[in-house]
Amino acid sequence: MKYPQDFNETMFISKVNNIFVKLLTAIMQNNLKTVDHFISDEVMLYAEDIIKAAQRQKGIPIFDEINVKSTVIKSCKLINNVYQINVLLQSKYLEYIIDIDSKEKISGDDKNRKEVNYELIFEKKVEVKTEEIARKCPGCGAPISVNTSGLCAYCGAIYNTEDYDWVLKSIKKL
Repeated sequence: MKYPQDFNETMFISKVNNIFVKLLTAIMQNNLKTVDHFISDEVMLYAEDIIKAAQRQKGIPIFDEINVKSTVIKSCKLINNVYQINVLLQSKYLEYIIDIDSKEKISGDDKNRKEVNYELIFEKKVEVKTEEIARKCPGCGAPISVNTSGLCAYCGAIYNTEDYDWVLKSIKKL
């Protein structure tokens, strides 16, 4: 496997786990703006579909007691100046839907955690901006936190992770 020069496997796996949990949490909260700066349009559609399916039942999707059991890098490729890492993530969680008004369970299992495997694909451009630049707002230069909303707290500029770091390009339940 050909990794980027500054690649740290432990930090990458931590990032993958963090993004996965943040994505499921954003789906539950119906607030995808908190993750849209580090997911692709394809992953955004995946998350929106989960939310819409629950809304058709007048419900809210719930992922409770989320645990990442293991995360393994399966491959790393360099394709057209973009690094692509394929990851197998094993998770355990309760998955059910609650009524939007009463908050009572209307479907799913809220007693038994199920083990779910995912294939995740992350991409990062070869020619990304430096870490020092990445920690500053592109609009006003203020310090910015990559793991927050993707919006500068000072000027509201959008921080596009694709220009600086790994982006979740694809997620598939196996």
